[in-house]
Amino acid sequence: MKLTSVLGTVTAAIGLAGALTFGVVPVASAAAPSSSSGAVLDARSVDRFVEDYVKQTGLPGAVVAVTKGERVVHTAGYGHTASGRDMTERTRLPVASLSKAMTALAVMQLVEASEVELDRPVVRYLPEFVMADGRHREITVRQLLTQTSGMDDFAYPDLTRAQPHTLEEAVAAMRGAPLSADPGSRYRYHNPNYFVAARLVEVVSGRPFADYLSAEVFRPLGMTDTVSVDSTTEMPDGARGYVRAYGTVVARSHPRWFTAGGHGVVTTADDLARWLVAQNNGGVSAEGRRVATARTVALTHTPPSVPADTEYAMGWLRHRDDTGTEVIQHNGQLLTHNATATLLPDSGVGIAVVTNTGMLAGDDAALITSGLVDLARGVEPEVEKPFSMTADWVLAALTVAAVGLGARGVLRAGVWARRREGRAWWWTVLRLLPLTLPVLAFAQLGSLLGLLMFRAGTLEQAAYAWPALAVLAAGGALAAGAVVVARGVALVRWGRGPGRERVAVPD
Repeated sequence: MKLTSVLGTVTAAIGLAGALTFGVVPVASAAAPSSSSGAVLDARSVDRFVEDYVKQTGLPGAVVAVTKGERVVHTAGYGHTASGRDMTERTRLPVASLSKAMTALAVMQLVEASEVELDRPVVRYLPEFVMADGRHREITVRQLLTQTSGMDDFAYPDLTRAQPHTLEEAVAAMRGAPLSADPGSRYRYHNPNYFVAARLVEVVSGRPFADYLSAEVFRPLGMTDTVSVDSTTEMPDGARGYVRAYGTVVARSHPRWFTAGGHGVVTTADDLARWLVAQNNGGVSAEGRRVATARTVALTHTPPSVPADTEYAMGWLRHRDDTGTEVIQHNGQLLTHNATATLLPDSGVGIAVVTNTGMLAGDDAALITSGLVDLARGVEPEVEKPFSMTADWVLAALTVAAVGLGARGVLRAGVWARRREGRAWWWTVLRLLPLTLPVLAFAQLGSLLGLLMFRAGTLEQAAYAWPALAVLAAGGALAAGAVVVARGVALVRWGRGPGRERVAVPD
């Protein structure tokens, strides 16, 4: 097989791998159970399944909370943190975008108090909220919470920009940002919606956002070990966790991200259980303390009627899975941690899972959740391993093939150049152009993966999210680049070297 064909295949594989990845990461159990085995959702069955999952997948650590109605079925920790401490039900971990539902509840408390109206423009309460696009004056509070404001990552890629330090800075940084659509016209997941919502809470309440959450949401629910922080550097161990690569896990530190409002809550399995109880109990804790009305909580679980095709409510997604079961759910992803919170309204079951493996290649929280949802249905769960545990070896084989063929292409550059003798220069250039594709794919890997998620990303973030894919992209780019250079040098030497004997080489 010719080198250009193989490296072209590698480039296509990078795109296909990304497409498959974003298509397979589940947010709920996708496969309909074939039969009921009479499995019971209790502490023993939860432990047995999660411990089996940890053993089979090499997952470093996880915490799990399971509730039913007002009752806590089980909370526990498994494995260890990146610093080597045993995980327990009191281990504090970042839950990333599970934080959005807590921010939404804080805003809705202000709505209940008649201090905010959902369908009034945000600028009425937050005059400092200014964007380059004048349509920002039409964005309502509801549209922020349902992520239908018209903002998105391609118009304003927040994770590729310099990270702010406060909510006030985060909102001020949006002054030059455009909108990508009319407010209310479509759903696009975008963290800055919740930065603005959190800043609104600060301004209307007159209290720092973290203080408001602690006083009005966390403490009333008994979530005494839960806090909201402004950045990943303030999280336990600086949010250090693991990434999956080639069947193993590698400890990694997390870059500094601004997190307040969108993905800044740090909590425990015990406190997540208290949060789940309140969500399934109409805003009332197991001890009978109310943080919101049942109507308000139901509203945060209900997607808006416009646009009609969205499943996103207010920090929650609501849909029916392939079994017909109604699921209210949200996941949270950092580069080194994953979290999933799930409510099953028909049974009153709540499930929360946090793992210390990062987004994409380490989709452990979603897979554990899927198994626990099966348990809640009375079906014996099976351990489903992260897709990367198989896919990485395919990517490894492609990487070796790309590098090997690149070395072969370098060694045979002289032969290739002699075959080009007498041909037009533009034809030779055209033959080299396909070799630039792997280089471009590597340089734009973050953007290519982000495009599939409607999110903007960087090459560094792509290397965290799926290391084996980044290595394949780098290997293909290195091989292709080396061949282009070697062939270019060979063309110069063969075409201009004095006294060189011309030898006919069959094509």
